[in-house]
Amino acid sequence: MKYYDDQEKNLIESIEKSKWTSLKNKKSVYKKIAAENLKKSIRINIRLTAKDLKDIKRLAALEGIPYQTLIASILHKYSRGNLQTKESMV
Repeated sequence: MKYYDDQEKNLIESIEKSKWTSLKNKKSVYKKIAAENLKKSIRINIRLTAKDLKDIKRLAALEGIPYQTLIASILHKYSRGNLQTKESMV
């Protein structure tokens, strides 16, 4: 038997009660989302210690991604307020 948390139960209940409707103008919504995500990246220069860069490259290799992508991802999460420290996760 599958156990659901409260959020999952609420989602299932709302779907079963037909509280969901299709988006009108899906194409325009998707175009807007794509346009936001496809904006040209801006190049920046930052100074890091050799050790920090070495560690970042090692972590990126473990993730199987380029180190620049890892740095961009970390900065993006931080700018959106989604980056958590170890202390906040305890």
